[in-house]
Amino acid sequence: MKAIAHIISDYNEKFCIPRQSGIVPESRASVVFLPEYRSAEAVRGLDGFSHIWLLWEFSKTAGRGWNPTVRPPRLGGNTRVGVFATRSPFRPNPIGLSSVRLLGIDMDRPESPVLIVGGADLLDGTPIYDIKPYLPAFDSHPNAVGGFAESAPERTLRVIADDDVLCPIPPEKRQALIGALSCDPRPPYQDDPGRVYGFGFAGFEVKFRVSGDELTVISVSSPTAHASQ
Repeated sequence: MKAIAHIISDYNEKFCIPRQSGIVPESRASVVFLPEYRSAEAVRGLDGFSHIWLLWEFSKTAGRGWNPTVRPPRLGGNTRVGVFATRSPFRPNPIGLSSVRLLGIDMDRPESPVLIVGGADLLDGTPIYDIKPYLPAFDSHPNAVGGFAESAPERTLRVIADDDVLCPIPPEKRQALIGALSCDPRPPYQDDPGRVYGFGFAGFEVKFRVSGDELTVISVSSPTAHASQ
């Protein structure tokens, strides 16, 4: 197989990426096809679907091997379960699967068609291997059992971010940032109120600290060289 597209997202590094698709619906991303697949015919009829499946590669962990058991964050990072009972990136085949909302198909860019999606949980530049429509009549199972991940992750933190601190972030991206932060991106075993965390978002360096159930954004630096605009 070979990639057919890549994603342009605001998540410049693994830290702070939502742990599942759809957790931060405010996030926006673009699926850009490689030149040989930039065909309006290839996406004909896709605009009739509200959601799509993205099949993609854990490109940053590919080739690092795998273990039969992993420690998922949902279990506090201390309990081991089988890798095939999780969505861990450390798999025999580093394939990811995300259900995202299809917000539109942009036909006016030089690289069109470009798919505009919401709620993606993909690192900027992630290779995409396939795109399929989400079929609610078959893909939705309301009575399904979710094992140790029965309930959806909650936004557990109240984000405190002054306007003057957030001002470098474009206004249309701020709610996505706040949504990602409210989900508590820290590893489950870290709870140091004095620790300052930093990560790249939309080409900016964001720093914050957490005390109790409050997350305070300390600073947002100027754009970095790897900004995805």
